[in-house]
Amino acid sequence: MTATDDQSAKGASRTVISVDAMGGDRGPAAVVAGIRASADKNPVIRFIVHGPKDELTSLISRRRGLIERCEIRDATGVVAMTDKPSQVMRNGQDSSMWSAIDSVKNGEASVCVSCGNTGALMALSMLRLRKLPGINRPAIACLWPSLNPGGFNVMLDVGADIRADEQDLLQYALMGASYARNGLGLPRPRIGVLNVGTEEHKGRAELKLAHDLIAGNAASGSFEFIGFVEGGDIPSKRVDVIVTDGFTGNVALKTGEGTARLVSDQMKIAFKATPLSRIAALLAYPSLMRLNKRIDPRRVNGGIFLGLNGTVIKSHGAADATGVSAAIKLAFTLAQSGFTERLAARVASATQPSQDDTRTADNNNNGAPE
Repeated sequence: MTATDDQSAKGASRTVISVDAMGGDRGPAAVVAGIRASADKNPVIRFIVHGPKDELTSLISRRRGLIERCEIRDATGVVAMTDKPSQVMRNGQDSSMWSAIDSVKNGEASVCVSCGNTGALMALSMLRLRKLPGINRPAIACLWPSLNPGGFNVMLDVGADIRADEQDLLQYALMGASYARNGLGLPRPRIGVLNVGTEEHKGRAELKLAHDLIAGNAASGSFEFIGFVEGGDIPSKRVDVIVTDGFTGNVALKTGEGTARLVSDQMKIAFKATPLSRIAALLAYPSLMRLNKRIDPRRVNGGIFLGLNGTVIKSHGAADATGVSAAIKLAFTLAQSGFTERLAARVASATQPSQDDTRTADNNNNGAPE
């Protein structure tokens, strides 16, 4: 091993992921299985696992060599999917979700991963981590299977907040570009704003204003702005990052998931319809498996909360071991890239007033009390 490799390994060994073991629909056994799968693939990750200590110790101890890489934080409370965020904020101090987020807040872990209640996770993340200076509304970004060489596009917001004005959309563009650079390795990502048409005169007023704002920040933000995009462009190779408000993004996300299930179910029915179709299914099986692997939502599991003083990844509530492992892999990738620090620097540089703005403010305040 070279000196450079040795330094890299030492840096990687300090990567700690905080995992909420109690949030998923499948229970802590599935989360621990995902931790084990991730640990087997990447020996330099360490984990802080949050939940009832006795139960987690029993589950983790059954998996050879895993207990040495996990620190278990006793947290008896569990945030249910039906719990209201306001209730969790008032009474959730003993929960595994609260404890997992606090490990990031206290600098003990680089990223928090949870399969739990999305609303509660966002509310607690904002409460404990706070927003980055200059950020009005945090956003949830997801990976969307696409025709791009890397296989995915980024879309945000997909449900953190149903509202977004032109300044919010500009911030989403900056955060999405940073995510694409650090998470997908795209040095100059292409940004598009989701609209009902690609023509500049179409759409609501805030979309038109956002169009001009994002275009004006493309050079300083190190991204390419391609203008408005339509729903059909979300999985295309025309764009890398799709910017929209949380209401539209969440509807698009749930529609995409439902359409994928419909196509999958209909293909199963069609291949079982006749003896000839069963033979055709056998012949097509290798190609179908490659397609299934490419679009398997478990392998792209993990929506990232952007705009906070810390990185939080929301895994799907129904995630199995494969899904949890994929979310941890994303967490590790972002932690190794220094994503949170880079995002904060990018947002700060974009929100600083220009010299002309500063000079105008100084002239207006000349001789006036501060």
